[in-house]
Amino acid sequence: MNIEQLNYFSKEIIDACFKVHKELGPGLLESVYDICLAKELSLKAMNYQRQVMLPVVYKGEELSLDFRIDFIIENEIIVELKAMECILPVHEAQLLTYLKLSQKRLGLLINFNVPLLKNGIKRMIL
Repeated sequence: MNIEQLNYFSKEIIDACFKVHKELGPGLLESVYDICLAKELSLKAMNYQRQVMLPVVYKGEELSLDFRIDFIIENEIIVELKAMECILPVHEAQLLTYLKLSQKRLGLLINFNVPLLKNGIKRMIL
């Protein structure tokens, strides 16, 4: 996928997040935003996977532990949802790790627990 396509889908995903936030507002559990975002992505006819298991491989051996990615959209963009007071550096590191391990280039970290959603969006490129 080229950069123009990534940007297009990124804007569509963020638009879907704005619709969810406008409807629900802040203060709910992450799982609620997860389900509602899936509905919005479906309405936009976007391809996505939810709660994708990403195996942990250490020194060439797959361990009996998996990471769980909230969304992989159009098989290219990782979206991690949060419903927290603020995004911490560890959340950004988590998304970067998911990007590296899954070999994806673009990730969005979305924190729904903010009065203005634009203040809760972090776009990361690997």
